[in-house]
Amino acid sequence: MPLTEHTAVVRRLVVSTKGAPAGEAGRGEPVTATAAAVSAVLRAFGRSPEDLPARTAVFVGAARTAAGLGAEHEGFPVHTASSPGRALRRAHRELLAKNVDLALVAGFGEPRAEAVTVHAVRRAAEAVADGDSVLGVPDFSGEAPAFPAAPGTVGDAPVIHPLRYGGRGTDPGGVRLLLWSGRDEADEARVRGELRPMVDRLSPEAFPLLPAAVPRGQEPGPVRAAAVTTAQRAARAVLGAGAVTTGRPRPVALLFPGQGSQHTAMAAGLYGREPVFTAAMDAVLDLFGEDHEDIRADWLADGATRTPKIGIDDVRRAQPLLFAVDYALGRTVLGWGVRPTAFLGHSAGELVAAVFTGVVSLPDAVGMMRERVRYAVEIPPGGMLAVGASEEELRPYLCGDVAIAAVNAGRQTMLAGSREPLGEVEAALRADGHTVVAVPATSPFHCPAMAPASEAVERAYRGVRLRPPALPLYSGYTGGPLSPDDALRPDFWARQLTDTVYFRPALDELLAADDMLLIEAGPRQTLTAFARRHQAVRLKASAVVPMLPARPGGPEEDRRSVLTAAARLWEEGHVLKPDAVSRLWNWSAGAPLAPPVPEAPGVPVAPEEARAGAPAADGRFGERRPLTAV
Repeated sequence: MPLTEHTAVVRRLVVSTKGAPAGEAGRGEPVTATAAAVSAVLRAFGRSPEDLPARTAVFVGAARTAAGLGAEHEGFPVHTASSPGRALRRAHRELLAKNVDLALVAGFGEPRAEAVTVHAVRRAAEAVADGDSVLGVPDFSGEAPAFPAAPGTVGDAPVIHPLRYGGRGTDPGGVRLLLWSGRDEADEARVRGELRPMVDRLSPEAFPLLPAAVPRGQEPGPVRAAAVTTAQRAARAVLGAGAVTTGRPRPVALLFPGQGSQHTAMAAGLYGREPVFTAAMDAVLDLFGEDHEDIRADWLADGATRTPKIGIDDVRRAQPLLFAVDYALGRTVLGWGVRPTAFLGHSAGELVAAVFTGVVSLPDAVGMMRERVRYAVEIPPGGMLAVGASEEELRPYLCGDVAIAAVNAGRQTMLAGSREPLGEVEAALRADGHTVVAVPATSPFHCPAMAPASEAVERAYRGVRLRPPALPLYSGYTGGPLSPDDALRPDFWARQLTDTVYFRPALDELLAADDMLLIEAGPRQTLTAFARRHQAVRLKASAVVPMLPARPGGPEEDRRSVLTAAARLWEEGHVLKPDAVSRLWNWSAGAPLAPPVPEAPGVPVAPEEARAGAPAADGRFGERRPLTAV
């Protein structure tokens, strides 16, 4: 069963309700769910309810419900059921129906009268992509209860299995990454000298199983080297790799490209081969609703055995797939243990940056993207042009609804407009000797022609919960850091369909703040090319690293490019999780998601004791400390 058909328990706490009695179970009577106890549930993970996802709901499992507990409590929906098991089943259905983004399932009277066992449940694909510690996935096909029934309730809870997502799927002939380090140059040379004959003797079948980083089990040293190689070329690659001495690693900023960077099967070499990327792609596509299978099929179409129903340059495919790929690549980097300090998106890529900085939730961002596409297709066809000239040089050529769409770099400017006036401008520019390249787009984004779509989108965005950025988001629409006031304005996000993208000024502001390592999380290296023209990059104060090839290649090229980006992060001095990086060459989605029934019932973790209002260590659902198996 696909990951998108599962929900996942990501936290399990036992909340004390002392001072907010849950009932009289101590005298053998059924436990009663009270409003005060639900308030304790909403604060169970050590944070204010205002910080929970907008579409959070409480699912109460109790034999009795107090009169003061209604269908809504503190602004959150409350659903009641006669037992914890039935409450969990209801939460599962509501999550998969996309009606809820986080379910707090409260089992009253468990494991004692004055306590409530709270399970935080999310859609499984989103939880895996987000790096949540998944404690288990409910399996409703079993009969054994996952936790004991409280007095007066029915023991109908599902079995909760450990998550088993994918499995080993090595490719002996495929590319992989080797990382090694030393305390000084002599120590690195010693490690390299030991590594080279080792890889030379390994069979191709054993080569993928070699640890990603050596020496294993100790902190990496400051002198580092890396090789992206196959088993056949490994010894030569180890010998020829250059060593670098790291200092303070430059902070990482993620760049997300927009319309014009797309191509069929972009990043498809990672799909089914990297678990976080795969889960993130599935999560985003699933949020696109009934169209998601067609979008996926058109993305993976090879043109020979499968022909896309809708071309990749059509807004109905370009923007959803760019959003998904950008987001999945960003999640992959975070999965390696890297924590970016800033984000910058180009055009539609800014909406991806908004997710990573906490401005909008992933489900709401996908909803915003769907509205953009919905109204953009109603605009008469147009296009976009990339011109080797400055904004000032191009203004005399503008006519009709043709406008400056984007200022990307020195003498790298984009125009957009409806088909006929844009054609006239293109002819005039070519006649005057300007270099003009058509951008793959069928809609005239970032010009007045999109005004009707922008107005309709703004009305749709008024119901979206927006928050100030929790991390620096550099906006191409303000040319600098996004302010809290702009982040909270629906019209700011809606006007992105008509407004000019000032990527170069935004990049200027970002690189003025600090020397940065820029990682382009998207296809074609469009933003990499712009960044390489920046003085800070040309002077090597900052650097830019693409995650995908400059032009479409095969699956192996996708994997090689991503591993090369990981190698650059390692050589920069960033700490990577070797096991996470190694999944790209020893993981496959082909293994079953969860073990077959029967399996020992029960949540495989020990519950935590939590008082209402207990402090939290992270920004989501409570402290991320490992829970021991029982």
